Amino acid sequence: MGLWVALLCTLVASLLGGLYLLGVFRRRRPDEPPLDKGTIPWLGYALDFRKDSSEFLKRMQRKHGDIFTVLIGGYYFTFVMDPFCFGAIVKESRSKLDFNSFASQLVLRVFGYKPIKANHGIIHALSMKHLMGDGLTVMTQATMENFWKLMFFNLSSGEEKRVWQEDNLFHYCYNIVFRAGYLALYGTEPHQGADNKEKANEQDRIHSNEVFHEFRKYDSLFPRLAYAVLPPKDRREAERLKRLFWSMLSVEKSCQKDNISGWISDQDQQLAENGVPEYMRNRFRFMLLWASQGNTGPTAFWLLLYLMKNPEAMKAVKDEVDKVSRESGQEAKAGSPPINITRDMLNQTPFLDSALEETLRLVAAPVLIRAVLQDVSLKMSSGTEYTLRKGDRLALFPHLSVQMNPEIHPEPHEFKYDRFVNPDGTKKDFYKNGKRLKYFNMPWGAGVSICPGRFFATAEIKLFVFLMLSYYDLELVNREEEIPAIDVSRWGFGTMQPVHDVRFRYRLRF
Repeated sequence: MGLWVALLCTLVASLLGGLYLLGVFRRRRPDEPPLDKGTIPWLGYALDFRKDSSEFLKRMQRKHGDIFTVLIGGYYFTFVMDPFCFGAIVKESRSKLDFNSFASQLVLRVFGYKPIKANHGIIHALSMKHLMGDGLTVMTQATMENFWKLMFFNLSSGEEKRVWQEDNLFHYCYNIVFRAGYLALYGTEPHQGADNKEKANEQDRIHSNEVFHEFRKYDSLFPRLAYAVLPPKDRREAERLKRLFWSMLSVEKSCQKDNISGWISDQDQQLAENGVPEYMRNRFRFMLLWASQGNTGPTAFWLLLYLMKNPEAMKAVKDEVDKVSRESGQEAKAGSPPINITRDMLNQTPFLDSALEETLRLVAAPVLIRAVLQDVSLKMSSGTEYTLRKGDRLALFPHLSVQMNPEIHPEPHEFKYDRFVNPDGTKKDFYKNGKRLKYFNMPWGAGVSICPGRFFATAEIKLFVFLMLSYYDLELVNREEEIPAIDVSRWGFGTMQPVHDVRFRYRLRF
């Protein structure tokens, strides 16, 4: 009899435990945000969120207001849509709201890299050293040289070179920007003497194109890999690509390269000194490749597309680019030496800066997530105070709450190249309900999770667009073609991508 009682108790305990994990017993406490668990135990709203995160969050905001907690795949996420709360959230101590625990799970799943405790400090310190200030000057020059290597290696004057060439805009931008950044960061083919330089350059062009081809395969799998919903065939392909990049970017093979950036080599050295084995450092390099190059090419695509669709914007930015070149004593014309675009020149382009920021406002859509390690009190701009429960996750989706908010950005779906700049070239302020906002555009994240390579990424994009506008006439093959819709499966992972490519044509201006 005692045995049956023990078995029954065990069964009941297991059943209750399972129901608890499925979220059946979760109830909203008086001081907590509205709770919406959906109708499916454990899954909650996972399918809705995965299908179209933005539309789901719009629906929840209409239903519950600017703060709500939803069940998504076994986790409770509290979404905060009030931008006046963002400052308190991103400044909250890591002992209460932690970014690393969620990020660590993600990078292990998608890159096979298991972070160490010192990782965040290493990346931050060496990004400050190499991707900002004087270090950024060095990286800008290296990237500039690689753009020339990829874009203009067969450049010559004459009418035969002024014929229109056609290509797919997304592929062209992603390809060129990715490869220039890859070569600047991970090194180039060594050569001895001027005679072998062009052979080395040609090898760089071939190799970087092969890397891009494989990277695009992985990038197409990335969202489903991050959500752990890849079917078996695609999961095997993802594992193959991971192993390929671990080998291709390995510490061992990097010894055969010249001009490896200090950002890559110094981080590897720091990880080695912290006891990280070589095979894991290879995986870390793969993570850095996606983090540094996964969004710059797509952003360049959208920027050029918006400029081609808006003649006034194109003229303003092109005139600015030409003016900056002339003032530096350079000019893109037949018989002139190649323009050397410096970091100082890139700091003199307020219209290009505004057009880029406007592009990011429209198409950059990260989800910022923190693990709630202790109960945390959060005061909304309305004055209402809520408690965030320990064990939940806190999430911000700035694309909806800030970037596309018509109270902050009138006509938010329209591309306005000068939205972020005053007539005198200074940056504009933005307001909601008459109160100035600190966080009015958040393409790079914020706080401890802000993108450490944002200045280098910006320089990459601006270099590419500067060169394209300096040397080429650009136009869409179909001038009436609409801006393509975005691929909603990529919500939350940085810059969005189009559902289809766009044909464009380009020719030398001289």
